Amino acid sequence: MLLKSRDINLRVVEIKDAEFILSLRRDKNKNKYLSKINESLKEQIKWLQAYKDREAKKLEYYFVIESKAKEKLGLVRLYDFRGDSFCWGSFIIKDNAPFYASIQAVLAVYDFGFYSLNFKQSHFDVRKDNKQVLAFHKRFGAVIVDESELDFYFKISLEQYEKSRKKYEKFTL
Repeated sequence: MLLKSRDINLRVVEIKDAEFILSLRRDKNKNKYLSKINESLKEQIKWLQAYKDREAKKLEYYFVIESKAKEKLGLVRLYDFRGDSFCWGSFIIKDNAPFYASIQAVLAVYDFGFYSLNFKQSHFDVRKDNKQVLAFHKRFGAVIVDESELDFYFKISLEQYEKSRKKYEKFTL
């Protein structure tokens, strides 16, 4: 499966991506706000094999974000499908990735979730101390619906996404 944007593509991860995934997930600055992982290559491969079963059942999608020249730029995942809502996260972009890669990846994820998978809303959580990401989601129109000691829990509807998408359309044309 391949999701195409103007300057990037999102392709589903393969077992051969295990080392790339670990290289990003081991980065202390990049994984600061993500769930902890077992850092062994063997365990990553085992996790990816189980993921491929979930992907085959259309329960989850994990993407490598790539340039059109196939340079690996980052990762993003759609999971926790509940009724008419999907969650997305595990979002990591390399430090030297082009500035547009993040926003094009976000738009591709929402387009896929809303238009291909036909969900009506998205739910996700963001660590409270991840100020930059919190500000982005608020600007994008997501609303906080709950919180825990560590996280804010957000939702964004298809309707709100469509309004917000127009503001970021310059990144896709």
